[in-house]
Amino acid sequence: MFTLAHLSDPHLGPLPTPGWRDLIGKRITGYVNWRRKRRFVHDMDVLARIVADMQAQAPNHIAVTGDIANIGLPEEFPPGRAWLESLGKPADVTFVPGNHDIYVREAAPYVERLFGPHMCDDEGLAGFPFVRRRGPVALIALSSGVPTAPFLATGWLGAKQLAELVVVLNQLKKENLFRILLIHHPPKTDAARHKQLLDAQLFRQLIAAYGADLILHGHDHMNMINWLWGPNDTRIPAVGVPSASARPGVAKEAAGYNLYKIEGTHGAWRCEMISRGITADGTVVETGREMLVGSE
Repeated sequence: MFTLAHLSDPHLGPLPTPGWRDLIGKRITGYVNWRRKRRFVHDMDVLARIVADMQAQAPNHIAVTGDIANIGLPEEFPPGRAWLESLGKPADVTFVPGNHDIYVREAAPYVERLFGPHMCDDEGLAGFPFVRRRGPVALIALSSGVPTAPFLATGWLGAKQLAELVVVLNQLKKENLFRILLIHHPPKTDAARHKQLLDAQLFRQLIAAYGADLILHGHDHMNMINWLWGPNDTRIPAVGVPSASARPGVAKEAAGYNLYKIEGTHGAWRCEMISRGITADGTVVETGREMLVGSE
């Protein structure tokens, strides 16, 4: 049995005080949004309770699908790295960036340098997609975070990353591993235009042709499952989680995370999802469970 924990969108606070030069361009809209709304939604005490509960479950590995930062200020990234390191060693925690991490073009080097140990393959090589093999599982990390214009939160994988993903999926299929894709944006084709994965249709066509076993994402701050078609009319779950710091009664969904219990072999995999979330009184409890792959 291999247990994977998945959480997303912690949006660490408080936001550092920016200088006026920092707010030229897109950051001004994000800063106003933080001051008016987001700072009341993302609660670091809630995040600490979620993380403590997750660590008490002793998962074999932790996946974080983006948005540690808020508006990509340089001062946001050292605390972000410290938070990642608090979850576990880089070998035990995999991170993929979200749109708020790559909020502006100049944020990308900070992500690469400070989050790099959590964004590389088993040989320490950087670049997306990268693969980490853990027991029966292959974690395939994708980056959909790109800088966008004000009022947009769209994502993009790009032709190069998608072409390399085809090679990766084919190789891993031969290795008899449970293939889990990590991405920030949900691969939905019906998402609101201002926040969708722009090449979601191409991604879905690729998955239909080459397959996967599970897709994990964040971005929408909601519990959700979308089923994608795989080869030979198989169905592949794409699962999203709420923000890991969302305060109960303020956010559209209170903070939570998922555990995945994986066992079996090719053609006979079993994957059970256990959802845990915070309640109004601050306790973290199981909120549901579902067999995503295999049967009871």
